[in-house]
Amino acid sequence: MLDENVAKLLNDQINYEFYSAYLYLHFANFYNEAELNGFGNWYMIQAQEERDHAMLYIQYLQNNGGTVVLEAIGKPDQELKNFEDPLKAGLAHEEYVTALINNIYHAAYEVKDFRTMQFLDWFVKEQGEEERNADNLVKRFDLFGRDPKGLYMLDSELAARVYAAPSLVL
Repeated sequence: MLDENVAKLLNDQINYEFYSAYLYLHFANFYNEAELNGFGNWYMIQAQEERDHAMLYIQYLQNNGGTVVLEAIGKPDQELKNFEDPLKAGLAHEEYVTALINNIYHAAYEVKDFRTMQFLDWFVKEQGEEERNADNLVKRFDLFGRDPKGLYMLDSELAARVYAAPSLVL
């Protein structure tokens, strides 16, 4: 049986992951409306990843005797004024999600819930990749995105990204 606090934090994380998907859909729509479809594609894939992360948390709770409690998903409230805003907001959001996952990991450690810690190991690694990717995108936009030709090339590169579902065994 899962510790009550750990189960609550895992349930909360489901909501955060679904919110992340909403947030990235918001970013994708912003870019697609501006005809930066490569950036839109990049964030559409981010949204798919976040949705799949939520599903992994759901499956983990179900496989370990937890009760899944789905909460309302908040509307993204970021006001996007320029092409850089979603990139910076995305990086800040990934840093926030990392802190949330670290908090769950700490709670599991406190009660010696090694199974949950092992489950979270994949997410800890994944968050490192997410933060690095978001940071690289901000840096690359700073380098190339203010020039129309550079922005076009970066958008074209991001359009080539394809979705790969996570391969986490529960």
